[in-house]
Amino acid sequence: MNSISKADEWSRRRFMEGTAKSFLGVGALGMASRSNAALGPDLGLPERAGAAKHVIYLYMGGGMTHLDTFDTKPGHENQGQTKSINTNVDGLQISEYLPSLAKQSDKLTIVNSLSSTAGAHAQGNYLMHTSYEQRATIKHPGIGAWALKFKGKMNPNLPGSVFIGGNSRINGGGGFFEPQYEPLAINDPASGLKNSKLRGINQEMFDDRLKLASQFDEDFHQLYDVKQVRAYTSMYDDAVRIMQSSDLQAFDLSQEEEITRDRYGNNAFGQGCLLARRLIEHDVRAVEVTYGGWDMHNNVFISAPERCAVLDQAMAALLTDLERRGKLEETVVVLTTEFGRTPRINQNAGRDHYPKAFSSVLAGGGFKGGIKYGKTDEGAETVIENVVKIPDFNATIAHALGLPIDQVLYSPSKRPFTVAHKGKPVLDLFA
Repeated sequence: MNSISKADEWSRRRFMEGTAKSFLGVGALGMASRSNAALGPDLGLPERAGAAKHVIYLYMGGGMTHLDTFDTKPGHENQGQTKSINTNVDGLQISEYLPSLAKQSDKLTIVNSLSSTAGAHAQGNYLMHTSYEQRATIKHPGIGAWALKFKGKMNPNLPGSVFIGGNSRINGGGGFFEPQYEPLAINDPASGLKNSKLRGINQEMFDDRLKLASQFDEDFHQLYDVKQVRAYTSMYDDAVRIMQSSDLQAFDLSQEEEITRDRYGNNAFGQGCLLARRLIEHDVRAVEVTYGGWDMHNNVFISAPERCAVLDQAMAALLTDLERRGKLEETVVVLTTEFGRTPRINQNAGRDHYPKAFSSVLAGGGFKGGIKYGKTDEGAETVIENVVKIPDFNATIAHALGLPIDQVLYSPSKRPFTVAHKGKPVLDLFA
């Protein structure tokens, strides 16, 4: 191969992207938009001793209602039909729709004072995942990508980050980092890792084809010995290693007893939480599980109990298993959403978008259990105590993971970024 035209180079990029998709199920961005992020100054916030190793990020798409989950206001007209129940922590109440989590509230750090500036779904989702406002000129990394960037993979035979859910628009992916920081996307947790088994050929034939492909690529790699090309080569090596590794069984939920699968719930979110637990046990660093349907402009007192039942069963089972297996303290479990719902019930018996005040939950990872942090007024309309901005919330997660919050990294356009964009961790949440 004596020369390669621009058209050939673009075709090769497309070929690499398609091959990566078939092996790993991910859609890598074009090489031209990706580059190594250069390290900048570390401004001095000390790393937390005994930092957690993993993060499981449970994302409630659509805007989880805070009054009907973790910030109930008994007796107020804004509360509507939802009642409060006692938990296993004296003086701490949550929604009647979360009875299993009420029995595990000693593990929960409930933040009732979140406040966002983004009231639309896409913008709120992006801000929550990245701490940055959405821009057309750049895509920012999410917490899982930052964890991989600073801490690296724990199991070389598995992806470092996995996204489980039906929404292919992943906010909080690898952003401007190299392709290997993109999460592996899985739509159906029960289907295992697709395209990971040999079909129609045996191992010897597969090895021969890999060798032949390597020979074809040799001149190309020598001519284009740059970071982006090496990154894609690394992705292929990772794909082959995953296909041949016994650790691939981590994706196979059929290895779990039926009684265990039933405890999580016979639904995509419940099985996604079970898969997240299995992946953490196999040293995957970051897993996100999404659960949509929280955009309740109508009939919130019909929809909220249904959604909460699925969330309650799955998250309670996840926390129980992580604790039993000795993994809870080394895993940060995050339950969050893009914003809350209006405290005042609308004419359709629903609640509209409300970024001004809402709730999220943290567990494991060195957090205090059995507390509510921050406070809204008597109608859950305004934060009146310990407001937590989105970057502060994400800085708290990053601190739990031992990430250098003040460490500056530069994008390909040489702009400086940090993991939580000027956010400061809420240290009062840690034990």
